[in-house]
Amino acid sequence: MEIRIEAVQIAESFNIKKFRAEFRAEVFSGSTSEVFYALTENNRYLYVFDYGVVVFANYDAIAKSECIQFMKSYATKIVDLDLSEEYRIITDERLNKVLVKNDYVTVAQIDSSLLRIVMLNIGQSVALEHYEVLTDELITSSKHYIQELENHGKLSISKTNLLKYIGKVLNVKNSIVDNLYILDDPNLVWDNEELNLLNRHLKANFDINPRFKDLDYRLQIVENNLTLFTDVLNVRESARLEWVVIILIALEIIIALFFH
Repeated sequence: MEIRIEAVQIAESFNIKKFRAEFRAEVFSGSTSEVFYALTENNRYLYVFDYGVVVFANYDAIAKSECIQFMKSYATKIVDLDLSEEYRIITDERLNKVLVKNDYVTVAQIDSSLLRIVMLNIGQSVALEHYEVLTDELITSSKHYIQELENHGKLSISKTNLLKYIGKVLNVKNSIVDNLYILDDPNLVWDNEELNLLNRHLKANFDINPRFKDLDYRLQIVENNLTLFTDVLNVRESARLEWVVIILIALEIIIALFFH
C-alpha cells in the first residue's frame, strides 16, 4: 500500500475557526491553529494550518484543485508562488522499524496518527520554504542598496520607500515569530515512542531545525542592514536640516542689513 502526500502553500494565513465551522466533515484532531481530517469514506486525509499551508493525502488532481479553490475563500492573502512538496508513505508488514528516506517513509502499518505526523512535517517544510523565499528577496534588495553605498557613498532611496522596506522586513519577521509553534512537537508523540522516533527522523530528513536557524540568521543580517540604512538616512536628513538653518540665518542677516 502506498499513500501520496502533497503540501501546498496557498496563502499567508487561513481563518481556521471559520473553516472548521463551514467544512462539512468531522474533525479528527485540531486546535485554534490547525485542523486534521481523516475522511475515511474515500480514504483521504486533509491537514490545514493557519500559516497558509494545506496538506493532502490520497487526493487526486481534481479533488485537490477543488479543495484549493474552496480554501482560498478562507485566506487572508493568496501566495503567488509555486510552493509545494510531495512525499510518500509505503507499507511493508515485514518491517519492525520505521525507515525514513528523502522522498518516502516505509512503515509496517498506517494509521491516522502516523499520517498526521508525516503530513505535519511536510507542511512545516513548505512553510519554511515560503519564508526562505521572502528572506532571500529581502537580502537581495538590501544588497542593491549596499552596492550603491559602496559605489556612490550614498543612498538614492527616499525616506518613504525606506520606511516601506522596513515595514516589509518587520512584517516577515513578525509572521515567522507568530508561527514559531510550527517547530513544536505535537502532543501525540509524547506518549508514543514509535511516533516520537518517526517525528525526529522526519525533522532531520527535512532539515527543519537547521533551516529555521538559518532563516533567523538571515533575518538578523537584514535587520543589521536596516539599522545601517536608517543611520545613513538620518545623517542625510540632519545635513539637509543644517543647510535649511544656515540659509534661514543668512536670509535673516541679509534682511537685517538691508533694513538697517
